Amino acid sequence: MKICTKPYGEIEVSEKQRVRFPEGIIGFKDIHDYFLLDSREGPFYWLQAQKDPDLAFLLIDPRLFMPDYRLEVSESDLKSIGIKTEDDILDFAVVTVPDDHAKISANLMGPIVINRKNHTAKQVISTNDDYTVKHYIMEEMRKKSTDLVETR
Repeated sequence: MKICTKPYGEIEVSEKQRVRFPEGIIGFKDIHDYFLLDSREGPFYWLQAQKDPDLAFLLIDPRLFMPDYRLEVSESDLKSIGIKTEDDILDFAVVTVPDDHAKISANLMGPIVINRKNHTAKQVISTNDDYTVKHYIMEEMRKKSTDLVETR
């Protein structure tokens, strides 16, 4: 099937890429159908609304910039989308890209959780109080590389 996308214009997508949000996404409660697209720019993905070409979210696996990241959400949130085991989980952080690219951030407080088996998804609220809506990706990457170097 073909859809119009924000990042790539009109493209062909597979039904396997469809992700359904029964409750919508925070701020977009009435939009339920999206497609998960690989990004042409590095380790990112696009979550593109099926019927609104202007609505797309940039996503990233938070472990790429924060290796000790752990998804910490309520069991009821996971059950609400049919997740039974950890293997069912695919999770992402929503990325914000401001004009100053050094300030690209990821929202770890409101991760997107997708059930790999049934392609049902939900934006949930993290139960980890250390996670905020703005974790600066470049800053976290610098911390990661600093941790790899032992100084005396």
